Amino acid sequence: MSARGLTALTSEIVACRACPRLVAWREAVAREKRAAFRDEDYWGRPVPGFGDPDARLLLVGLAPAAHGGNRTGRVFTGDRSGDFLFASLHRTGFANRPESVRSGDGLELIDAYVAAAVRCAPPANKPTTQERDTCLPFLVRELELLRRVRVIVALGAFGYEAVWTVLGRTGLAGIDRPPRRPRFAHGLEVACGAITIVGAFHPSQQNTFTGRLTPEMLDGVFERARHLISASNSLMP
Repeated sequence: MSARGLTALTSEIVACRACPRLVAWREAVAREKRAAFRDEDYWGRPVPGFGDPDARLLLVGLAPAAHGGNRTGRVFTGDRSGDFLFASLHRTGFANRPESVRSGDGLELIDAYVAAAVRCAPPANKPTTQERDTCLPFLVRELELLRRVRVIVALGAFGYEAVWTVLGRTGLAGIDRPPRRPRFAHGLEVACGAITIVGAFHPSQQNTFTGRLTPEMLDGVFERARHLISASNSLMP
């Protein structure tokens, strides 16, 4: 049931044209391309989530990269952020291989699902609050379909704010969001009943090249997520 629902939702996401600024930008990038990818056909559409329909771990990032997900059609695929992320997921047992360069390249997520708060590549990698709020119903529906999720790793403050908002909008049993939102931090844990939010710095080059986020730090987040999953009670149907 979850797999069929996610497939139907994917079709809706891919067809979305709700935000004129994002539509114009993603399509312009797909036409103009980066020189290194000039011989490739860019995706140039909204990028759906992907992974295991029975996942107990959900990762939420910011938005597709202009020449990453907007090119390949899969979030965190084909850019440096994805290289860093998938390597960590592989080391911690949530992916079958350490890298992904294109959709259909054999990468499979194990007990994990990856999505973004905003599904279109935004100019300067900065979606507006209105664009985020327009896109959030997709994430609400994903969470409702991913009924086994027990841990949500929010990649960056933008993803964290999106996750916090989404947990307030779902009709899922067992969700008990605290009245105040704790300030985002790497390694932050917020218990929300059946689900725990865990914060992690986003694996952007701004963080990974400066050492603000190291492989060991991200591995630690996913190892902690696995522990929380193992320790969780089955509070949701």
